[in-house]
Amino acid sequence: MVDPVFQSDNYVLARRLLDAAVLRQEAVAANIANAETPGYRRVDVSADFTTQLKAQLAAGKLQGLGDSLGPQVTEDPHARSLRPDGNTVEIEHELLALNRNAVEHEFLAEIITQNIKQLKMAITGHTT
Repeated sequence: MVDPVFQSDNYVLARRLLDAAVLRQEAVAANIANAETPGYRRVDVSADFTTQLKAQLAAGKLQGLGDSLGPQVTEDPHARSLRPDGNTVEIEHELLALNRNAVEHEFLAEIITQNIKQLKMAITGHTT
């Protein structure tokens, strides 16, 4: 009875994207912490994750993924070094990414919270 709530495409997609948002937060924090480290290469969540997630969603196969598809942190291939020490972190870019990620995280957490509230309401018959 509970499985349909936690297996809906919206819930599964939000959960996967929330996992990516948490990992992206860690990546951005690492980038900011290493903004002055010579030779440091900027990292981010792999673009392959979103591409694969979109393909699974289009094919209607989100429910059977289990933990086989998860976000991973990789070196950003598009980041270019503008400094002589080879560091590819641009602090302004990281601060924007930090803010964008915080909004995305809040939105996804709200989707998951609403799914859980619906389940609670179905079980108890109360909205609080």
